[in-house]
Amino acid sequence: MIIVVTGRPGVGKSTVCLKVIDLLRGRGLRVGGVICPEIREGGVRVGFKVLDLMSGKSGLLAHVNIPSPVMVGKYYVQLKSFEDVLIDALNSALTDADVIVFDEVGPMELKSNVVLNFLSSIPKINKPILMVVHWKVVNNLRDLIKVDYKVFTVTFENRMLLPNKIFNLLVGGM
Repeated sequence: MIIVVTGRPGVGKSTVCLKVIDLLRGRGLRVGGVICPEIREGGVRVGFKVLDLMSGKSGLLAHVNIPSPVMVGKYYVQLKSFEDVLIDALNSALTDADVIVFDEVGPMELKSNVVLNFLSSIPKINKPILMVVHWKVVNNLRDLIKVDYKVFTVTFENRMLLPNKIFNLLVGGM
């Protein structure tokens, strides 16, 4: 079971994902993988970090003020820091988690060969996967993972209903 959550910026994709994680953990399931929350300074988004859902280890994904050779928009992507957390998070999720979460697959994350390798390996993974996918990337996802999946587009109207619906699908598919 692979579930993809997508939608326009600010609609609540990550919030839906976090609520699903809470529901899964509330059922006693082990959730592995990563989330990439915003970094805000003075109410302004200045970057993103990466957080391993099992170990709690975090690193930097991107920042506006920390230069690197890789840029997406105004953000400098910190591939080494991102991949240092990501590799361990994915390895532990593959061996120890009941459900794998990846929030978010977007233009920054797709600069990483680790992400591209993970996406291409999805057909061989025998665990439920929940991915939040950037709206600019979702149409190209099938080319990257080459397997069928269910897509939920988050809107302001449905975002309160989706966590339970996604949770039930994930648990039902186990």
